[in-house]
Amino acid sequence: MQTWKTFVRNHTEGIASIDLFVVPTISFQQLFAFLVLGHERRRLLWFAVSHNPTAEWLERQISEAFPWDSAQKYLVRDHDRAFGVAFKARVRAMGVRDRPTSYRSPWRNGYVERLIGSIRHECTDHVIVFNAEHLRRILAK
Repeated sequence: MQTWKTFVRNHTEGIASIDLFVVPTISFQQLFAFLVLGHERRRLLWFAVSHNPTAEWLERQISEAFPWDSAQKYLVRDHDRAFGVAFKARVRAMGVRDRPTSYRSPWRNGYVERLIGSIRHECTDHVIVFNAEHLRRILAK
């Protein structure tokens, strides 16, 4: 059986990573940013912002991130409860193999975790976010 590192190295062009992270607003509300990162070029493929990321909302976002037959072969994610039954069913219907990381193992999803760290360090730690639209504009730059 191949190790996780070998799996990632062998299938880099066919892997996308997803994750959610929290951004506080000026009014102390929480916004959730959803990121989809392609491993091949370590390129941000999709992002979305929500006050309440339900499995149905995440299902729509993954469908928009990979229109038609452009989905990666593997999807690496953590065990967040937001990725519920509807999300898992949609990913399966798209023909994508869901590869959740081990519990409490953020280093297994290192590329997207590094992107989140960079976004926090370069953007959200130095800017006060007003609302969801403001966060979308920050992430789009």
